[in-house]
Amino acid sequence: MSASLTKSTGGLDFTPGGSSAPFARRVLRQGRFEATIALRNGEQLLLTLLLPALVLVGVTRVTSLDLGAGDRPALALGGVVALAVVSTAFTGQAIATGFDRRNGVLRLLATSPLGRGGLLAGKVLAVLGLVVVQVVVLGALATALGWSPSGRLLVAVPAVLLGVAAFTALGLLLAGTVRAEGTLAVANFVWVLLLAGGGLVLPSPLSPVTDLLPSGALGTAVREALGSGTFALGPLVVLVVWAVACSLACARWFRWE
Repeated sequence: MSASLTKSTGGLDFTPGGSSAPFARRVLRQGRFEATIALRNGEQLLLTLLLPALVLVGVTRVTSLDLGAGDRPALALGGVVALAVVSTAFTGQAIATGFDRRNGVLRLLATSPLGRGGLLAGKVLAVLGLVVVQVVVLGALATALGWSPSGRLLVAVPAVLLGVAAFTALGLLLAGTVRAEGTLAVANFVWVLLLAGGGLVLPSPLSPVTDLLPSGALGTAVREALGSGTFALGPLVVLVVWAVACSLACARWFRWE
């Protein structure tokens, strides 16, 4: 098989008789490839960067919106970081994986030296890389809007990582069980629904319900981390439960073609 296929698939080696790169290197290459593709996609950039940035400006400037007690720019940034995680880990990942599945890309890569586990690990790594880019961009914008960067960002790391785990697993579950067109519709609808009343950006009036959702738990945990520098143990436990449950469901019902 020609070397051009290796280049077009992000560095994967399909050469008969060729030695495979170490597993970690294959995963890193796949993660870098998928993150690069996402950053070059206009629709993905709209979803992962432009819309969260617009929401951040709006939430910070519209003082009639109740963000809770604390520094307003910090609370606004916390909610929008949670929204950015959902945009990348759930909506963007579900849509991209759904169409890769429809087009046979998943089946091809699953039989390559990368393997199914490596492919999924690469997707998670790509999401983490994109979230880092989002945090840097949104943090810079929040600084321009009056936020003072501090060590509270480190307090938010566990919530962000658990949010990535839970929503990536949920996005893969959707992409692996529903047709691509259905995945596109459901992923976008859920994004709007969670933005409007899922407890991501703003505290929800339906908090007894939304606190048990991964969106409400993520939004609360990141807002509290950036707003007061505290760990929200309850929401973190909720995110762990969702991450484990969705991962097990994905392992059971995900279809590769």
